[in-house]
Amino acid sequence: MISIEIMGKRHRVPQGITVIQAMWYAGHEMIRGVGCLGGTCGACGIVYRTPGAFELKNGLGCQTLVEEGSSYSMVPHFAPARAQYKMAELADPKEALFELYPEAARCVNCNACNRVCPQGIDVRSSVWCAVFGNFDQVAELTMSCNNCGLCVVRCPADMAPNLIGLYARRAYGTHEMKPTERLTHRIGEISSGAWNDQWTKIQSMNEQELTRFCLEQSKPVAAK
Repeated sequence: MISIEIMGKRHRVPQGITVIQAMWYAGHEMIRGVGCLGGTCGACGIVYRTPGAFELKNGLGCQTLVEEGSSYSMVPHFAPARAQYKMAELADPKEALFELYPEAARCVNCNACNRVCPQGIDVRSSVWCAVFGNFDQVAELTMSCNNCGLCVVRCPADMAPNLIGLYARRAYGTHEMKPTERLTHRIGEISSGAWNDQWTKIQSMNEQELTRFCLEQSKPVAAK
């Protein structure tokens, strides 16, 4: 057992568990801030401080293990400047970026976003790539972004780098990226109703039948 602080109150919790697990162990009713528990959804952003450390650290509660003497708090929901747009209707997404997210040009290269990103993304470079219209590079840099929003908390320019990255990825996929032949073929099959019978069959299954079906589908196909 180790001693940690959760939301300003001291608790004794088992060593080797995550912050979310420690909160559950301590009796915190987690209504918001718990999602996939696998580091994908970005819902469980936390701030914490370890003993003797000056730096206030950031992370995800489902991925960060508790440490003796550390203090942890969940990041509350905040309201980022979320632009409203229909990507397919934008004639020039690169110019529209500065209408929808004008603060993108205010980046001061402070590197605060990079320091807090739990995914290790080069957020600063992605913002600059978006500003210069290199949306393909933004897509490459931010593909693992889970929109936890921790970069928004630390940005002195009051921008939302995660939403700018999301905009750039959408723009690249809609206006620049060429669809693959197989994907186009499969979308056509779905649109024509080629898989309707299979989908109806799956929807009619109960939990046990669906489990057996998934196990059967996951078995490797024997080589001919």
